[in-house]
Formats: sequence, structure tokens, C-alpha cells
Amino acid sequence: MPMSPSFHFILFRIQRHAKSFKEILELADIRYVKSSFQISDQGNKKIMSLTSTKQKIIIGINFGLCLLLLNLCLTNMAVGASKQELVYLSWSEYIDPELIKNFEKEFNCIVREFYYETDEMKDEFLIERDGSGYDVVLSSGMSILAYIKRNWVAPLNPQDIPNLKYIDPKWNNREPRLIGYAVPYLWGTIGIAYRRDLIPAEINSWRQLFQPAEYLKNRIVMLKDSRETVGLALKSLGHPINSTNIRHYNEAEQLLLAQKPFVKTYSYISFSEDSFMVTGEAWMVMIYNGDALWLQERHPQISYSVPQEGTLLWMDYLVVMQNSKNKKLAFEFINYIQQPQNSARNSESLYFANPNKAAEKLLPKEILENPAIYPDPSVLDRSEFVRELPAKIVKKRNEVFARVIQ
Repeated sequence: MPMSPSFHFILFRIQRHAKSFKEILELADIRYVKSSFQISDQGNKKIMSLTSTKQKIIIGINFGLCLLLLNLCLTNMAVGASKQELVYLSWSEYIDPELIKNFEKEFNCIVREFYYETDEMKDEFLIERDGSGYDVVLSSGMSILAYIKRNWVAPLNPQDIPNLKYIDPKWNNREPRLIGYAVPYLWGTIGIAYRRDLIPAEINSWRQLFQPAEYLKNRIVMLKDSRETVGLALKSLGHPINSTNIRHYNEAEQLLLAQKPFVKTYSYISFSEDSFMVTGEAWMVMIYNGDALWLQERHPQISYSVPQEGTLLWMDYLVVMQNSKNKKLAFEFINYIQQPQNSARNSESLYFANPNKAAEKLLPKEILENPAIYPDPSVLDRSEFVRELPAKIVKKRNEVFARVIQ
């Protein structure tokens, strides 16, 4: 679950990730979901900032603290000197932590996890480094297609990842251009989570989110993602999520601007006890299905609905980066995750559907028969995956979203 920012937490992240004193001073590349670390110069100090959806904490690191961090760093280097390292870029809290621990033990290695807050932020990380610095990256299919064009992704062969044989062909073949580069990880839906004890109506339409009732003013949380928020605004207007009609985007902008007074924040909702949905500060949120089920564990009055119009479907993939310094370990990591028992454990832990057929057979009925995880085929028929769009449409969509959230 997301942690509250604290000095000890910052030290932990630095000890976990920094391999040299120089890297301590370059921690702008370490960012945490719903929180981001940045370094800037102010006089003779290095300033580390941690921003969250509600606050920004600025911590001045003086010379004495730098010495402390250097000591932690050197300790970390000594511990890891005899071990291989795998650098993994992903969403936060998007893998069962026991799988990481077990992999580290079995392969005598250290997995260094780096997190991004949005797909756009991930793309910025990789562009800044020209695709270098990471061994394994988790990403959406559309982003990976762009990475392949930039020659950032290493080709993979079945012998590199024997457990590819367990991936259901319908998911592996969904985007043929990814075959031979990317391994399906998990898939799911985006829907609406709401507090049924506070909202006097059943939520079953996107119109209830984008054209909300007056009592929802300042009670809505929207995803901070142009593809999803603008795409589902289009869906609520009866247009395709992947529309190429500029007029549709103008209509979506007007809809989102009219909705804005009802929106408390554009962000990813916290799963902690002080989450807006748990405390009742927010009554309705656009959310990924598994995240909604996590929130239900925090508060029994939280429900999840996939609207009747259909929704945006998503599939995440794992890739090995071309400039990886440890490709063999990177392929071993992906293969380890796709072991049926490991993949099943991951799905059960995260509440997301699995493209691994052998893993599905190991899942309990409460996962397989939960429509919030495995939606009815009729829902899938009304829903869409994000597709590659012309550059001018992507630019328009991004401009619309930037004006809405400014």
C-alpha cells in the first residue's frame, strides 16, 4: 500500500536504490507512484522533494546527511557486491512482493524496483535515458510498440522464456506486432468505484460520472491519464474510445470542463486507511478493477461497476530492454513470473485477470467467478482496447487533457 512520506522512508528508498554517492545526487530518476522524488540545486544544498496528491515535502540535504547517505550507500554496495542485479520499472504495488523475495533468493540476486505514476511519466523516464538504465519494463502495448520502433526492446525467443507456452493464444495474438518482443502480464477493465452508503442510486452509466448529480460536487476522483479519461469521456458521449474525429475531442473537452467542479483531484486513488474513498471525502472514482477490490477490503460499502456502455480494456506486458546489462537474468525474471503457480499467486494477490491459461486453472472460484475480475463476455463485446492513433489525434487528446487539469 502507498506509504506516508517520512525521512526514514526516503532513507530506505536511497539505500535500496543508490549504488554510488553520485547516484544519491541523481535521484531525480527515482519516483514513487502517487509520490515523486526530484533533486534540484539551491545554493550549496541538494533539495529532495516528494510530492503527493495533497502535499509536497521539501527536505534539504546538508553535508552531514550526505555523509550518512554515503555510508548507507556503501553498506548497500557491500551487501550486493556478490549478487547480480535486476533493475525493474513498473507501477508501484503491481507484483506480489513475495515473488520478488523468492526470485532474489532462488537466483542469488537483488531486484531494484523503480516506479512511475503515469504512462506518460514512464515514457519520459525512458526518453531521458534513450531506453537505457532498466533491465525489465512493464508497460502498455501501445507504448511498447513505440519502444520497438526506437530499438529499445530486446527480441525474445521461446527458449529464453519457456513458460510462454502457458499464455493463452487469444491474448498473445491480440496485437501481432508485439509477438517476439512482449509477454502478456495481466489484464482488466476500468470502471467506477462508489460509496453505495452515500450515493442514493445504483451506478451503471458513464454519464453518472461525467455528468454527475449536484451532490457529487468535489466528491469525484478521476484518473490522471489522457488516454483513459479522455477516451472514456468519448465513450460516455457515444463515440469510440479510439475516435479519429477532431470534433469528438472538442465535445469531450466541453464535457470534462463541465465536470471539473465536481472533481476533487485528478490522480490515482490511495489504497490506505486514509484513502478518500475510505474516509468518505470522495464518493465516486474512475479506477482499475483490481484497485477497486483492494479498496473494498478497506471499506465494505465500496462497490465497483463497469458501465453499461462498455469500457476501456487494458493489457500490460513485460519486456526486456535492448540495453539491459543482464539479459539472461531479465529473461529468467519474466519466466519466473509466468510459472503457473507464481502467476496464479500474482493474480490472486492483485485481483486482476490472467492471460496465463495454466495459472487460471489454479485460481480459486471466488476469483474466476467474480465479474469485477473476469467480466461477462457481453461486457467485453461492448468494450475497447486503446489502439495506436495518428499523431495529430494524440496531440489533440493530450492538449484537451492538459487544459482540463490545469
